[in-house]
This record gives sequence, structure tokens and C-alpha cells, in this order.
Amino acid sequence: MTPGLWRKRGETAAVWPGRNYPLGSSWSEEATNFAVWAPEAYAASVCLFDEDGVETRHRLTERSLGIWHGALPGVAVGTRYGYRVDGPWDPEAGLRFNSHKLLLDPYAHAVSGELVPDPAVFGYVVGAPEERSTVDSAPYVPRSVVVRDDFDWGDDAHPHTRWRDTVIYEAHVKGMTALHDRVPEHLRGTYAGLGTPAVVDYLRDLGITAVELLPVQQFVSEPFLASRGLTNYWGYNSIGFFAPHHQYAASGDRGQQVTEFKEMVRSFHAAGIEVILDVVYNHTAEAGTEGPTLSFRGLDDKGFYKRVAPRKPGQKPKDTYWDVTGCGNTVDASNPFALRLILDSLRYWVTEMHVDGFRFDLLSALTRTGYDVDMGCHLLTAIGQDPVLRHVKLIAEPWDTSMDGYRVGEFPPPWIEWNDQFRDEIRDFWRNHSSGIRTVATRLAGSSDLYADDGRSPYASVNFVTAHDGFTVRDLVSYQEKHNEANGEDNRDGTDNNRAWNHGAEGETDDAGIVALRRRQAANLMATLCLSNGVPMITAGDERGRTQRGSNNAYCQDNETSWIDWRPDDAWLDVYDVTKTALRLRREHPALRQRHWFEGRPTMRGGPKDLAWLHPSGREMTGDDWHDDSLTTVGMFVSGDPLRSPGPRGEQQVDRSFMIWLNSSAKPLRLELPENDWVHSGEVVLSTDFKLPVGTPIKAGDRLSLGSRSVVVFRQT
Repeated sequence: MTPGLWRKRGETAAVWPGRNYPLGSSWSEEATNFAVWAPEAYAASVCLFDEDGVETRHRLTERSLGIWHGALPGVAVGTRYGYRVDGPWDPEAGLRFNSHKLLLDPYAHAVSGELVPDPAVFGYVVGAPEERSTVDSAPYVPRSVVVRDDFDWGDDAHPHTRWRDTVIYEAHVKGMTALHDRVPEHLRGTYAGLGTPAVVDYLRDLGITAVELLPVQQFVSEPFLASRGLTNYWGYNSIGFFAPHHQYAASGDRGQQVTEFKEMVRSFHAAGIEVILDVVYNHTAEAGTEGPTLSFRGLDDKGFYKRVAPRKPGQKPKDTYWDVTGCGNTVDASNPFALRLILDSLRYWVTEMHVDGFRFDLLSALTRTGYDVDMGCHLLTAIGQDPVLRHVKLIAEPWDTSMDGYRVGEFPPPWIEWNDQFRDEIRDFWRNHSSGIRTVATRLAGSSDLYADDGRSPYASVNFVTAHDGFTVRDLVSYQEKHNEANGEDNRDGTDNNRAWNHGAEGETDDAGIVALRRRQAANLMATLCLSNGVPMITAGDERGRTQRGSNNAYCQDNETSWIDWRPDDAWLDVYDVTKTALRLRREHPALRQRHWFEGRPTMRGGPKDLAWLHPSGREMTGDDWHDDSLTTVGMFVSGDPLRSPGPRGEQQVDRSFMIWLNSSAKPLRLELPENDWVHSGEVVLSTDFKLPVGTPIKAGDRLSLGSRSVVVFRQT
């Protein structure tokens, strides 16, 4: 028996033995079980806090399989708690136990309170990192919350939208509604606000099938941001992988955030819209070795974080984390506990919170076996074999901050990937810096050079022209250079490789000609994105001209710089109309969202090719044309009669055929339509050329004037 815990015969202990599973706190009417992983600790206590913040410590007497556990009767739902763990202090060996630091439960389903910048949050003495701090951190750190999960989902069900039918909308929970005049004021910037009809109906009407939310797992702001009066707005600084971020809850932070999140998901599902989470498992908010001690560092620092390799065999590792995330640490997903936590977290969000998929931030960092990227690593293998996870939407950000981490096109099924090569090539095409029309065509047709060789489909490519990180579409056509001065880093942060063009003036301008050109170029970018083969991803607000005033790194701007302005007076509603039209055409016509790769040959004897590339002169592109670097116009004929993909019962499917013309030239040109049996007659169904408005009839052999910098789509009648 542990010294100091002797009891009389028959006396009931204050802390029952409990069990080592499940990890975290598990409430029942009889008692609440607590279980926490700390395999090299000497002792562990669970610390309860009453409404006045008074702490009561309860020593956990049981340890099995590296897990400290115990059960406490009489713990109410909503009780705040944390852990204090004692053990050796040997930073050189990755041992940073310090019972003076209150630790978050890694498996907590809710978190209450904020991280307050103070020297007490560090496990060491500031200025002397080798010396253990004896200052209590409890007044300055957030607490875990005991949650009772009894939400009634009713008839809620996952939409299970097929990838080829998916249209993603990347959104920030707060930024989506913080300025929304049709969302009740007390709900703006919250899960509840995001689930209101004003938002859900807007997205459904636009043609969105999935919202991809920037991080909603509990995160905190870095101390250096707080010192500037800023916050981590994007949320890529996670510390609670099971807990919905409490600041996005209108209803409270004692577990109410869990219910509110679920109600939001249920609202989206009722509209047929899936919910995808952007998850950050590659690093945590504890940063580098001189970062705060908040959870994992005080439980299993050596196991959870990857460390720099010894320089010589048998030599102890340096007291340095191996960092390929740019955030000070890298989670070691090959460690059994870290791997278990990631998998348990993912399953929790699917089974208990009903989310439909995940986008993994810097996924290459988690694939490391040793220090090398390994597509057969434990994490990818385990997810691919998991009966729950292998059937949800899995999106890789296929790189990390290292050179060898860039792995676009390499992640195995069932993963699909953010395709930054699509982004870069389409941006370059519309600013006349393209690497060649042949590369543009490859991106429009689904990027077969990246995904066809290993049996994946065109929908393995998540196509995007912007994301949260970088310019908005409006800023992409309005600024030549980044303007991040408000971040307090002398404009050094953010990429310099923007592939942007301001069209003659830096920033907002009263020049009507420049504004009109910018709006047309924005519409061109959105139309190209929505009509390309693959899965389109729209950054929230791009469809209506959202601006960040030239900031391409608004990660710490929790203000109107980042929030969507829903007022119509400054909105680019013509861009909205083009985007909505393009998404409607995509939704209504399977020819524009095909599962199979185009083969450039007929799908039936005597029929047209499934895909043909057209020269402005009316002929099919030749080998010389593909290598003509002066060519800035291309036509894409897509046959719908018949489609290569069969229907659900194996039936042959028939659709309309389309011609999509893209002209990035500064001059209009004479366009000759092919004289063949592919399209006898048709009409314009989308256009950014005011001289060829929607409804304009066309027929084979017509000679038309195609306006400068324009997209025109013809549909067979």
C-alpha cells in the first residue's frame, strides 16, 4: 500500500481502485472513473475544483499498464479537474515531471477556462531551463471537465456523399457568422450560429455538400501572441484532441459545448451537408522544449514527442525536439500511446460527434518511421484497417515543413489530397505566367500525372485556388505583395510566392476599369475551380469577394480582417452568381464530375471522344500546339453521350455534352467552333464575357468573338 494511505480494516477508501479503461473521466451515478497515461511517473493525483476554484487533490493508488487510475464517488457532471503527476526531472532524458503544474486530461471531452500567460505555466524556472519550477500553475491554465454524454441524435445519419459529388467549403466557425446580420446576435461566432438556417440554407443553395471547419479541437494561443494582444485565430495549436473548442460555444464551457457542437452537426446533416474537421495531430500547443507544460509534457514527454537523434551510438539524445511542423515539436505517431490517442480521438469524433471526415494538417509529419516519410507507417496502416475510420472522408495535407515531406500524389487509398499544383497552375494561367497549356489541361482533367498511376480516381485531387493560408480570391487579383504588418512581425511572415496580380493598382481602387477586370478574373478563377475534374474546395467568402486587405497570413487576426462581411454593398455578387451557376451545372450534369479518367477516345463505337482538346481555330490540339508557349486559350470538349461510368445498376448513362473555353489573353480572339457531329447546336450556360451572355445560341461551325480573360461554357441542346 502507498505510504500515507493506510486504512482501518473494513474502512472504505476515499479513492476507489477504478479501472484503466477507458482513458479520461467516465461519469456514472455511482462514481466517476479517472484514468491517465503516465508510465514513468512516481505518483499521480486527480485534482477537483469547486465553483470558487478551491482545489481538492485525490491520490490515485492504482497503476496498471502505465495507466494511473481511480474512481471517486459523488463527482457531479460539469466538475472541473486536472492532474498533478510527479516523477523524475531529467530534461536531457525527456523526463519533465512536475507536480506543481496542473495538467489537462488528454482524453477530456470538454475544457473550461483560458491559458493565462505567466511564468508559472512553464515547468522550468524561466531563465534557467535546467531547473524545475515550484510555482503552482493552476491559476493560469485551463481545466478539464467531467461530461455526461446523453445527447439524443434522433434520426440523424451521415449523408455519405460520394467523393465525385462532393463540393467542400472551408470555413472558420467564428469568422463565418461573427458579422452575420441574420444570425441572432448572441449566437454569432458560435457552433449554434453556424447551425442556423441563415448559414445552412445559404450553403445548400450555393451548392455546397461539405463544410470543412478550421480546427475546433481545444486549442490555446501562444504566449508570444498574447504578449502582442493577439490570439491564435485559426486554431492550429491544439491541446485537447477530444474537446470542442469552448470559445465557440454560446451555451457555456462546462460540457455544453459538446451538446452545442452536436446540434450544429445535426443541422448540417438535416440539409444533406457533411461536416469535415481540420485536425492537428502533428504537434501540440506545448511548443518547443522551452514551451509551457500543459498536458503531454508532464505525462510522457519522452514518449509523445520526437527528439533529435543522438550524434553517436549509445549517446543520450540532446534536449531538443525534432521539429518538422514549424511549431517547436512533432508528435511521435509511432509511439504506442500517441498512436492510440490519435485513433481514439478520430473514432470519438465519428461515432460520438457524428462528423463525416477529417483533413489532416501536415500529415507527412505523422508518417515518419524514425525520421523518414513512410507510406506504410503505423498510422496510415491502422486507419486503413479500422472498420470505422476507413469509410469516412480522409484528406491529407501531403507535406510538412521539411523538403522531404512534400509528398503530393503519394498517399495511398483511401486518402485524397490537397493539390497545391492545381492551385499554382490555375493562378499562373489566369495571370499569364503558365508553364504551358498542356499543364493547365492536365489540372483541368483531374491531374492524372499525380493520381492515375496508382489506381486512384480524379477525385483523389482536392482542387483549390485559395485556402485559409494565403490570399483570398479578391486579394489574389487586387494585391501584388503581402500586407501582414498587423501581425507585428514587420511583414516577414507569410509566403512571398503568392502568384498574384493586382491588375494595375495595389489594393482597393476607384478605377472602374481595374475593378471590373478584377471581378471578371475572380469569376474566372471560381468557374475554373468548380468545373475542373476532381473535388472543388472553396474558401469561405471567396464566392462573394471577401477581402483580408492584402494579408496572406491572418492566423492571429480575430477581427474584421478575417470575418466574412455579409453586407451586400461591398460584395462581389457577380462572382457569387458565376460560382453558383458553375456548381449547379456540376451538380446537374454527371459529365462534369466523372469518376473515371478521360481516355481521349470514344466510349462507344462511332461516338465522339470522351474528351477532346480544342484549338481556337476549331481543330483538335496537335503535338505542336501543346508545346506552343504563346497559346493562352484552350477549349475542353466533354462528351456526355454516353458516359464512361455506368449507373447504379450497370446501365449506360447519357448526359449533355459541353464545350468549356478558357481565354487568359489580354485580347479577344476569333473562335471557330468545330464542324463535326459532337455538338450540332447548343447555348451559352455560363459566361464571364458580357458579349456572350447566358442563353446565346450556337451551332457547329460558328465563328464567334471570345472576349479577353474570360470563361464561356456551351451546353449541347
